[in-house]
Amino acid sequence: MSVVADLHLHYVQACQNLSQPENPFIARVLQEADKNDEISTKGITLKLAGNNHLVPVPRVTDDDLAVLVSVLGQAASVTGLDLAYNLLTDTGAKTMATFLQENSTLHYLNLMFNDIGTSGAELIAGALHSNQSLVHLRMTGNRIGNQGGMFFASMLKTNSALKKLDLGDCDVGLQCLIATAIALTQNKSLKAINLNRPLLSTQQEESTVHIARMLRSNFSLVELHMGKHEMKNFGVERLCDALYENSSLRYLDLSCNNITCDCAKFLGELLRKNQTLEILDLDANRIEDVGAIYLSEALATRNRTLKALSIVSNNITGKGLVALAQAMHSNMTLSHIYIWGNKLDRSTCAAFSELIAVERLQPDCTDVVPYKVDGEIILAELSHGLAKHRYWSPRCAAVAPGAANASLEIVPVSEY
Repeated sequence: MSVVADLHLHYVQACQNLSQPENPFIARVLQEADKNDEISTKGITLKLAGNNHLVPVPRVTDDDLAVLVSVLGQAASVTGLDLAYNLLTDTGAKTMATFLQENSTLHYLNLMFNDIGTSGAELIAGALHSNQSLVHLRMTGNRIGNQGGMFFASMLKTNSALKKLDLGDCDVGLQCLIATAIALTQNKSLKAINLNRPLLSTQQEESTVHIARMLRSNFSLVELHMGKHEMKNFGVERLCDALYENSSLRYLDLSCNNITCDCAKFLGELLRKNQTLEILDLDANRIEDVGAIYLSEALATRNRTLKALSIVSNNITGKGLVALAQAMHSNMTLSHIYIWGNKLDRSTCAAFSELIAVERLQPDCTDVVPYKVDGEIILAELSHGLAKHRYWSPRCAAVAPGAANASLEIVPVSEY
């Protein structure tokens, strides 16, 4: 692997040549990269995210990016670039698009929560028609709109390198979702996609119907995020019907929808028959006790593939939560369960503290921890990574990697 001898030195020279003042944050990161022993073996990711909680940093601008890519154009050792939470606009997107067209070593690019719009999305998506190196792209939180999303949908018809694409919170619309679903009936390389929080003006759930239709014929997608799709009984039933035939999807995120106990019945039936789903995220729905019992019955008797279940904030009382705890005694495959935000009564506290005490449930595999107050067992909340991994990273290195890894490493398409 060819390596630029001194990234920091080249950056200083580039700033002088382009009459651009140095960004001290970029300079420091490049200095640290030069000291990294892995730079000459497996490559490194430059972490230039602007949301550092501990040390405020000057955020990367379009001009800063222009200087940086002039350096990275010669640095095959840099295989990842994290530019999240910066000040990049469509001008920066144009710079990055040109870089992607000319660069063949970058595998990971994180542009989440910048200020890239529709024209920037068109340029980046256009570059990916020919780029064959990028594996993981995160556009989360950029307001690319429905038209910007359409450019990425078109790109998926021709790109065969991309494995993970994150378009969550990008203000995409119904037209984009349908186009993406159609593209994924042809694309055989994408493994994970995030389509959270589209802007939908209809209650007919057309997008869910099209995505369900896609799942009947797509056998490469492993991870699918459909949070905040206003999904109800009809949509959930269509998805479940499709997943009876799907043999690839392992991670399904249906958080923040309108899923009730009736929807949970469909999901319970799915868990009885589906043999591939490993993670089911139902955060912030309303399955209540009846729905929790549907799920617990399926998990206790038939399902032996689900590894993680999140039912955070679903208006479940002790009756439903205890049923799930009891299911874990007979189902030894389910290793991760998240229950905070429900009505944790004494029976719930006792049931989950017992699971932890007998080591059936490991402390880092749930979001609650038991402690005693005046001799009574209470559950307190623990931070966990199921869902938060998309926007959150631990502030200290002591946090176990699994605690911030929502996918339990079931999508090993890249080290990122």
